[in-house]
Amino acid sequence: MKNLTLLLLCFFILSTTAQTKSIKNSPKLKDGSAASVGMSDERLALIDAMCEEAITKSEIPGVVALVARNGMIVYHKAFGMADNKSKRDLKTDDIFRIASQTKAITSTAVMMLWEEGKFQMDDPISKYIPEFANAQVLDSLIEKDSTYTTIPSNKEITIRHLITHTSGIGYGFIDGDERFKKIYQKAGIIDAFTTEPILIKDNIKKLAKLPLHHNPGEKFTYSEGLDVLGYFIEIISGMPFDEFLRTRIFDPLDMDDTWFYLPKSKHKRLVSVQTKKDGKWIKYPETARNNPDYPIEGSQTFFSGGAGLSSTSKDYATFLQMYLNNGELNGVRILSRTTVQFMMANQIGDIWGDSGSYHGLAFAVLDQKGQDKGGKGSTGTFTWGGYFNTQYFADPKEKIIGILMKQTQEIDADNTGWKFQQLVGQAVDD
Repeated sequence: MKNLTLLLLCFFILSTTAQTKSIKNSPKLKDGSAASVGMSDERLALIDAMCEEAITKSEIPGVVALVARNGMIVYHKAFGMADNKSKRDLKTDDIFRIASQTKAITSTAVMMLWEEGKFQMDDPISKYIPEFANAQVLDSLIEKDSTYTTIPSNKEITIRHLITHTSGIGYGFIDGDERFKKIYQKAGIIDAFTTEPILIKDNIKKLAKLPLHHNPGEKFTYSEGLDVLGYFIEIISGMPFDEFLRTRIFDPLDMDDTWFYLPKSKHKRLVSVQTKKDGKWIKYPETARNNPDYPIEGSQTFFSGGAGLSSTSKDYATFLQMYLNNGELNGVRILSRTTVQFMMANQIGDIWGDSGSYHGLAFAVLDQKGQDKGGKGSTGTFTWGGYFNTQYFADPKEKIIGILMKQTQEIDADNTGWKFQQLVGQAVDD
C-alpha cells in the first residue's frame, strides 16, 4: 500500500509538471537550402567575407554564425580558432558561455509557472522571498568604508519589475554606478558566475538586504533580477533550478548541449574566452572576482538565472524557433501562443524613450521606429546578447533567426554584430 501511494504521488507530480503535447506539430530545426526558404546563397556568402575579414584583421579570434528561416538552417559555419593555445579550429557544434542569453531562458521558466496559476506578475517578491520586504533606496555612500544611508522605497518589488529590469536592483561588477560596485563587493554578492561552493538562495538572501538604485518601476536598471527569479523558480516549483530547466525546457526541446556546468564528455567542445595582449590573442585570465572556466571547474553549485548557461548555436536557435512557433516545437507545447503574445508586448512603457525598441518579458523587441531605422529586422524582432560577445535575433514576420557566437572580453573594434544582422536581412530573396 505504501509503495502504491508513492507511485501515485510520483505520477501526480510528473503529470502536473511535464510539458504538454500540442495539437500543433512544428518540425525540429533541420538543414535546408537557402533557395527553398527564399534566401540567396550568393548573398549569404557575404557573411563568409565579413567573418573572414574580422579574423584576418584580428578583431575577433573566431566565430560561429547561424541563419535559419521557416524552421530550416540555411547557413551554419565556423571561422577561426576555438583556443589560442592549441590553435584548434572552431567547429559549428562548439559550446559557448552564453551569459545574459540565459535571461530569456529563465524568463521562459518563470512564465511557464505563471501559466500554471502559481502567481501573478504584480505579486511582491517578498511574498515568496521574505527578505525582500521593506526595500530601501540608496541615499548616500560613505566612500571610506562603503557604508551607506537609505530611504524607504515607495513600493514593493514585484515579479514584473524583476523580469523587466525595473526593480532598482543593481549588477555589481558591471553596474554603471560605482557606488553599487563597492556595496555589492563588500557584501560578497556573486554577480554572474563562480567556481566557489555557493548556492543561489544564499546569494539572493544577501542581495535582498542591499539598497536599490531607485524606486521599483521608475527606471530601467540592468540587474540581477533574473538571478532572483532563478531562486524564485526553485521556491515555486519545489525543484532545483537546473533540474527545472533540464526537465521542463532542455529535454523537451532536445537542447542537450545547454548546461550550467558541462558534463565531462563535452568539456573539449568549450571555447576559450580570449582577449588581446600586445596584439596577440591570449586566454582571458582568471580574476579575483571570476574564473571564466566556471562551466568545467570548481564546485559547480551556483545556478545563475541571469548569466550562468553555456550552449551551442543550434541549441539556442532551437529555443528561438520555439518562440517563432508561438511556444511550440516538435509537438511539445512550452508556452501558449497567448502567453508569447503577452511576453512580446511593451512592459516598460516609455522608460526607454524613443529608442526604437522596448523590453517585453524576455527580450528587447523592435518597434516601428526601430524597423524604419533599417538593418535590425521587422517590427516585433526580438533580441539580446551575452557578456562574452554573443548575439542573436529572431524576426517573427520574416521567420528568420540569426545567431553569432564569439568568446571574447576587453577587445576593441568588433563590428560583426551589427554587420551580421544587416547581411542576413539583405539575403532575403523572395
